[in-house]
Amino acid sequence: MKPNWTQEFSGAVTLSDATGKIVYMNQKASQVFEKQGGRKLVGKNLMDCHSASSRKRLQEMIQKQEKNIYTIEKKGVKKLIYQAPWYHRGAFAGLVELSLELPAVMPHFIRG
Repeated sequence: MKPNWTQEFSGAVTLSDATGKIVYMNQKASQVFEKQGGRKLVGKNLMDCHSASSRKRLQEMIQKQEKNIYTIEKKGVKKLIYQAPWYHRGAFAGLVELSLELPAVMPHFIRG
């Protein structure tokens, strides 16, 4: 049996299909998006959950199968948002979003 390691993972994991429909949210993602519906967002389209400018960016990401990576700060909590295409048997299958809380101070290493 393969464990579903994402379910209790400390970062928020949201998965959409190739049309933008949300097909999976782990426990953390459900908590993060509780005010927007939590688990009830599964089956809804990502486009319905975002502003016009964000919808445009999501459409570009789906069309071009490209990543979108940035940091945010909300209520004093810094997060890394990592949105990227995922593939099944080599074919584009949708987008995955990882939302990871970052410490206020974080070491940065340059390896060579």
